[in-house]
Parts: sequence; C-alpha cells; structure tokens
Amino acid sequence: MLVVGFPAGPWQANCWVVAPAAGEECLVVDPGHGAEGPLDDILAEHRLRPVAVLLSHGHIDHTWSVVPVCGARGVPALIHPADRPFLTDPASSIGQPPGTPILGRLDWSEPDDVRELADGETLELASLSIRVDVTPGHTPGSTVFGTGGELFSGDLLFAGSIGRTDLPGGSWDQMQESLRRVPLALPDETVVRPGHGPDTTIGRERATNPFLLDLAGASAPPAARGL
Repeated sequence: MLVVGFPAGPWQANCWVVAPAAGEECLVVDPGHGAEGPLDDILAEHRLRPVAVLLSHGHIDHTWSVVPVCGARGVPALIHPADRPFLTDPASSIGQPPGTPILGRLDWSEPDDVRELADGETLELASLSIRVDVTPGHTPGSTVFGTGGELFSGDLLFAGSIGRTDLPGGSWDQMQESLRRVPLALPDETVVRPGHGPDTTIGRERATNPFLLDLAGASAPPAARGL
C-alpha cells in the first residue's frame, strides 16, 4: 500500500494520500489549508487518481481545501453527519460567532457531493477496504479510518498526545471512551497516521503515551493538540 502525507498550512495539519500502489486510484484524507499544490504534486508523481476525500472531522484546519480538491476532480467528500455543519459554519466549531473571518476568509460551502459516514461501516473505495469508527471527544463527529494495518487517526491520537477536548462539542469523557474502544483495541504493529505531527504505532503509544497509560486516572490534558 502507498501512503504519502504532508503537513499543510499554518496549523500543520497532515493531509494523507492512500492507494493500493502507484498508478492506481487513491483516497485523500483531510486536505487542509494550502493542501492543493502539494497534493497535485503527489498525485502527479505517483500517477494517482482520487476517487473520494475522507474527512476525519469538521475543523477548518482539516477541511479548508475540501471544496476545490473535490470540485477539481468531481469526487465526493465523506464526513460524519455530526460534523457536517462545520463545513458551512467553521467558526462555530472554534467557539466564534457565525460569519467570523478565519485567516481573512469569509466564504464557506460544502462540496457538490457530500456523503455521510456511519459508525462501523466498511467503505470499498480505490480497491481498499476502509473501516470507519466514529470516535467523539475532539468533536462530536470525529472519525478514524483503518485500512491495511494503518490507522488515520485525525485528532484522536498523536505521537505522545491526544486531541484537545475544550472546543465546542468536545468531551473529555467521550475522548476517554473513544481511546479505549478503538486505538487501544488495535494490534501493537498498527501504524498511526495522525492529524498533526509524526507517525507512530499503537504499540509505542500504548507503552509511552501518558494519556493512554492510565485512562481511568487521567485528568484533562493541559497540552492536548489540534485546532
């Protein structure tokens, strides 16, 4: 399987491209601010043809470029319905009034084709089987995608940390349950492709991540990450 990622824009949100191999159809995960140019370069270099954009959640650092990326290639965006309203009103997801400019931008819309994700479903796209797990905590509709021993974890799990829970719709209790239910149930060798920062593995995080070591006794994190 081919997986290529890059950090995009001022928030350094990871955009991922996943395909069975070079020269095949592919999926794009979380095209954030400034993702279009680097994404075009990756698609050209590996001769890839996107068939869908997967969104781990609705925060603008992960969705900024979804409309142009989908529109340029005529592909759908897939997002959980709980986070879909953030596509047209991203300010609300960070506790700002509707219409608040974000990095000077005021215009927000959905792609022409938006499809809603369901917890536990399996997507058959780009010759890949993708397991969908809804993992609320960072946002109500936060979702992770698993395929081929890889977990695209969005802002659920990072190397050494987890996503913040203090923005509208966040929940520390839900974050704890999501961490127990999904990443901690995966094999140690699972590669984690997070929404921010470097790759890691489930085994490494199980052994060293302070937020996973003792979930029952953890307190709200002062340094959790993600917009």
